Amino acid sequence: MGAMTGLRLLPWSDPDGKPCYLASDDAHSPLSRRADAIEAVQMSMGVELLRHARALLAAPKADARELRYLADRLCEALRDVLRVAESRGARLPPCDEGEDPAPGGGGRD
Repeated sequence: MGAMTGLRLLPWSDPDGKPCYLASDDAHSPLSRRADAIEAVQMSMGVELLRHARALLAAPKADARELRYLADRLCEALRDVLRVAESRGARLPPCDEGEDPAPGGGGRD
């Protein structure tokens, strides 16, 4: 086993809405795998919600109740995606000064 790399922000919160963290040096532990699976579901749900939002916004007869419901769901999805991004960003290895942080040198030409 290697040294513990720090805390992982999990893709759920406690009953009071506070963030949950995992302290482990095993990225393949059962809880880490469960968190990975939930993150994948959250990302997929965000994609589907965005598709639905585009369709609803294109509908000329969408009413205020539908749009308010959509806005609530979009806020939830954005919260989840931001939590996933924060968690994944915190687990990236630090890059050397001057090194492109994007894997594969993904800068724009």
